[in-house]
Amino acid sequence: MPDENELSGSPRRRPKPSKTQLGNHKLSPSTLMMGFGFDPALSEGSLKPPIFLTSTFVFENAAAGKRFFEGVTGKRPGGAEGLVYSRFNGPNQEILEDRLSIWEDAEDALTFSSGMSAIATLFLTFVQPGDVVVHSGPLYAATETMIAKILGRFGVSYLDFPAGATREEIDAVIAAAKAKGRVSLIYLESPANPTNQLVDVEAVAAARDAAFSGDERPPIAIDNTFLGPLWAKPLKQGADLTIYSLTKYAGGHSDLVAGGLVGGAQLINAVRMMRNTIGTICDPNTAWMLLRSLETLELRMSRAGDNAAKVCAFLRDHPKVERVGYLGFLEEGSRQADIYNRHCTGAGSTFSLYLKGGEREAFAFLDALQIAHLAVSLGGTETLASAPAAMTHLSVPDERKQALDITDNLVRISIGVEDPDDLIADFTQALDAI
Repeated sequence: MPDENELSGSPRRRPKPSKTQLGNHKLSPSTLMMGFGFDPALSEGSLKPPIFLTSTFVFENAAAGKRFFEGVTGKRPGGAEGLVYSRFNGPNQEILEDRLSIWEDAEDALTFSSGMSAIATLFLTFVQPGDVVVHSGPLYAATETMIAKILGRFGVSYLDFPAGATREEIDAVIAAAKAKGRVSLIYLESPANPTNQLVDVEAVAAARDAAFSGDERPPIAIDNTFLGPLWAKPLKQGADLTIYSLTKYAGGHSDLVAGGLVGGAQLINAVRMMRNTIGTICDPNTAWMLLRSLETLELRMSRAGDNAAKVCAFLRDHPKVERVGYLGFLEEGSRQADIYNRHCTGAGSTFSLYLKGGEREAFAFLDALQIAHLAVSLGGTETLASAPAAMTHLSVPDERKQALDITDNLVRISIGVEDPDDLIADFTQALDAI
């Protein structure tokens, strides 16, 4: 029931501000995931946020409605002051965005209906017809399609550099891109999908800052799905925006599809205006499920990371394995090891397994698995395995796949939270089946 203040027309109660520290002690993200951004007093004392299944929200008065729309439409800086319409915002999404920003100490965050809707909205925000996009390679196949085929229809071109490129190689690509036209976005993916190659974000940021000044500086956006937000925080290395397929580790249970974007408030607000227009926000139920998942994110990722280290140690020495692309096995002194030591706090739980042979051997291995599931995606509680060249990256031209080391004998594996000895037993019998 409404209280007397609400019945008399006084302003509605506002949520109590959430604490991020106790005295001088800063609270960790894993602690803040339990309640940050939600005041139970505003929802009948509910410990967890309810799912707000509504298409629209009632304004206190007409003036409030006008003020909220001024924020949503950009006529007044600062964004919406209240809830307007579920294409723009909603309680579940706003709480989720507050919590997502915590992991990377970002100023703001946005949520989307999928990882690709986040990426598409990002490109539509910053890229204009005739522009040039600079990106690392390889990228997730749908991202490559978005850049090369969809944006290409509007006269957008691209130049790319390999994931492990040096500062000099990055400088050369940026210089060539500037010669072609306006460089509107630098887009990275690290580790690269599916090869697990790392990008030197610090080198990219330095190259960008040396080549551009003022308003002509293109933002640097990076897909951090494989390691983030626990094992990599690219905003600290100079990225402006971090993209997530929240379907993966953030969701973590293979039961939802969503995307996220975190970064500086000015850039986030620009993307927000595009999201408000085209309606790529995630739905309230998905946002609620993600709030649940974020509470166990650190536990799940830590267990999966420990499991991956044990499984990869077994696979590396198996006679039917050509090599294992696992970040915990980088050769000390190598460029990849240098990037890893500067950028990452853990090796992750998704890796590339190159079997001796080709597609026949890869398929035989996948078909023999009993515990691990033959399915695309990654970052769930269960172990997943797939053949990128024949599945997720099938649409990539053959010559480009070869150049990017996406070969027929490559199997991508995402380790879950099962018992590691059981997983090793499963991989043993699957390798025996080859």
